[in-house]
Amino acid sequence: FDLKASSVKHLKMMSEKRKKVEALTRELELPNDVLLKVSAKLLDEFNKGLGRDTQESAEVKMFMTYVRDVPNGTETGTFLALDLGGTNFRVLLIDIDGDRFNMKNEIYAIPQEIMLGTGEQLFDHIADCLAKFMDKYKVKSKTLPLGFTFSFPCRQEGLTSARLATWTKGFKCSGVENQDVVQLLRAAIAKRADIDIDVMAVVNDTTGTLMSCAHKNKQCRLGLIVGTGTNACYMEKLENVELWDGDYDEPRQVIINTEWGAFGDHGTLEFVRTRYDREIDQASLNPGKQLFEKMISGMYMGELVRRVLVHLAQQNLIFDGKLSEKMKTIYLFKTKYISQIESDARGEYDEARNVMVKMDMVATDEDCECLKLVCSRVSSRAAHLVSAAVATILNKMKRPHTTVGSCTVRSTGSLSTLPTLSWRPRLQSWSTPTYKFRLVCFP
Repeated sequence: FDLKASSVKHLKMMSEKRKKVEALTRELELPNDVLLKVSAKLLDEFNKGLGRDTQESAEVKMFMTYVRDVPNGTETGTFLALDLGGTNFRVLLIDIDGDRFNMKNEIYAIPQEIMLGTGEQLFDHIADCLAKFMDKYKVKSKTLPLGFTFSFPCRQEGLTSARLATWTKGFKCSGVENQDVVQLLRAAIAKRADIDIDVMAVVNDTTGTLMSCAHKNKQCRLGLIVGTGTNACYMEKLENVELWDGDYDEPRQVIINTEWGAFGDHGTLEFVRTRYDREIDQASLNPGKQLFEKMISGMYMGELVRRVLVHLAQQNLIFDGKLSEKMKTIYLFKTKYISQIESDARGEYDEARNVMVKMDMVATDEDCECLKLVCSRVSSRAAHLVSAAVATILNKMKRPHTTVGSCTVRSTGSLSTLPTLSWRPRLQSWSTPTYKFRLVCFP
């Protein structure tokens, strides 16, 4: 028996498998020319969304928020804030005195049966949690103004009026779509005799991110969310907003909520979507919708990796062709596993093996190397798509200096991989050199 010859043969087989894995996952790599095409198509959808005659058919709706300016640092008072946008929601009590503020907050879960129940059940649950929060912080006897961050696609009709266009992120509550969510919240609060809350404004999380960032960073004019879902907003000149129906007093600008998660819903992204993207979409609660979001957000990235791994195992290219029941189960491979696996130093696989143990899988060094490759390609694709989209907005705004307020880790901790990637250099290369930007990330 020739041990040396056997080892050489084994290494050659490993090398061949690795080459096949690289070839089968290459469709997840997006070269610059493809990303520039994505940017051009997104800009076209932006312009359609801003047009009076074209918004109806636009993939990206470009909803007006009616927010015309950013904080100037002189704001004072005590406020409640409600942040609803995922499987958890936050309630906050904020004391602001100019640049100084004090904040208390609590996170509350939304059970699956409420996410799939009625709108009345959802808003009654929220009102109940608001009452518990106010009781805990001893403000139940006060009448407090509340800012409502509602992170779903809405057609804004004023600062205190927004109609839900469509549910996303796994929500399916009946009786809410096409309804004014502020009225639904007010009705749930009014049922109770123990709290007195005045809903003063409704915005989505991107607008909230932009405004929060602008409180300390005066040049912030772009808000970015990459978490359970993804979206962006930015300050647009009124002259470019054909649907604007308000006054033209200064400042002649308004924050636009792009709702770019729906980019691709009419087929414009078919040239970059893969079999894995189509599988995820077909198995989702909202097939054919939020296709851009399904390529990059924390809700789907772990499942993307799992589906790639299953396909590779079926080709006998990884895990010796064997899959545990956990690996066969949709959404059990968590998005947070991606950043854990990628944190391993080159040639080391401690975190990769820890994840595989959680998935009841046995993995060789070669398996771990292929696993890292798959995670890298999925997360890099997401980061590069986000970069191309942000660059599209920066180039559209044509501002000499813009701060981008970015929230890339939601309260669920669903996504922690994007900030560690090299998407900032990509963003610099795709945005026009004369338009400088600064990226401010915060949880």
